Amino acid sequence: MPSLLKFAAAALAVAQASAQTYTTCNPLDGTCPADKGTTESTLSFDFTQSLDDWTTTAGTVNTGSNGAEFTINKQGDAPTIETDFYIFFGDVSVTMKAAPGQGIVSSIVFESDDLDEIDWEALGGDSTTIETNYFGKGDTTTYDRDTWPSVSDPQNDWHTYKVSWQKDAITWYIDGAVVRTLEYADASSGTRFPQTPMRIRIGIWAGGDPTNGEGTIEWAGGETNYADVPFTMYVKSVEINNANPAESYTYTDTSGSYDSIKLSGAAALSQTDSSSSSSSTSTSSSSTKSSETSTTDATTTATTTKETSSTSATKGSSTVSGSSSKVSGSGSASGSTTPSGTGSSSGSSTTGSSSGSASASGTGSGSSTSASATPTYNAAVNVASNYFAPISLLALVAAFIQL
Repeated sequence: MPSLLKFAAAALAVAQASAQTYTTCNPLDGTCPADKGTTESTLSFDFTQSLDDWTTTAGTVNTGSNGAEFTINKQGDAPTIETDFYIFFGDVSVTMKAAPGQGIVSSIVFESDDLDEIDWEALGGDSTTIETNYFGKGDTTTYDRDTWPSVSDPQNDWHTYKVSWQKDAITWYIDGAVVRTLEYADASSGTRFPQTPMRIRIGIWAGGDPTNGEGTIEWAGGETNYADVPFTMYVKSVEINNANPAESYTYTDTSGSYDSIKLSGAAALSQTDSSSSSSSTSTSSSSTKSSETSTTDATTTATTTKETSSTSATKGSSTVSGSSSKVSGSGSASGSTTPSGTGSSSGSSTTGSSSGSASASGTGSGSSTSASATPTYNAAVNVASNYFAPISLLALVAAFIQL
């Protein structure tokens, strides 16, 4: 009987926790707007300074010397923030102190539009463990996904909680030590493996609120006594590595599988801008050419394409296309350019991360460059004259000597 009661309590607790999550449009049910991504692969957030790029979705979250402050001051408080962008696989590390207080839950949640979910949940009355959990497609038909790894005094000590979310496995870490690994196949043969673009949500709520169900209160560690407020969780910093940078993520069907996600404006081009001397500029493109002319003079060495040319580069499942484009350092670019004659370029091509489309005509300005083509100049004729003119002169001299 005790085990049955524990199972029922866990079931009710999960149901309550699910109420803290939501989706405004579920792509398993039909077409939804694209998810906003980020073209940055690495993002660092110092919450002692600001909450930039995060949205407060409930309550009030202040910042101070200990970072972001999530405080329950009265019944009904549940301050929460989330990223204003999604990521698609990668690593997330959160350095925090959980809130004290019986029945108080400090949460770190990854969640997607189709209700894939990865969780950390620390209970205010538990000073020795923290919960890890996951859900796939909002499925709560079973309640056996949680584990409770050991952690020392999470309410008073700083700890870094990390999730490495990859397409074949999810690994949870505490202070750099692995505490759990979930393989893709172990989540109902992958059908319940979290695998769609997610936002990161951080917040605090009272699982022990007396209005909650008995099972939820029991799971949370007992009924919350609001006479003991305030209850505060502190989050000092967050580090995010996005494995698939993109401007947006789109579900192409209702399968909810990772290979159905289309990336737009992804950082698929990574080129190094080589140094040039003051009297020489080199521009190259690998293209399909309908006509090509190689030109050489004292000031410019370039390969130019007349009529049309195109270049495509891919990284992961993203595609960036363009012609005669150059990105300094690494970043993202998206678009296509068509060189024709001489002119100037417009669009986006920058150091770092950018996206857009550009139309280039001949010589470009800024970071997007095309060599200026001279239609009357014929490289083959020039090469022939360079080689054969001295030979013809030599033959003329030899004939004169013979006379």
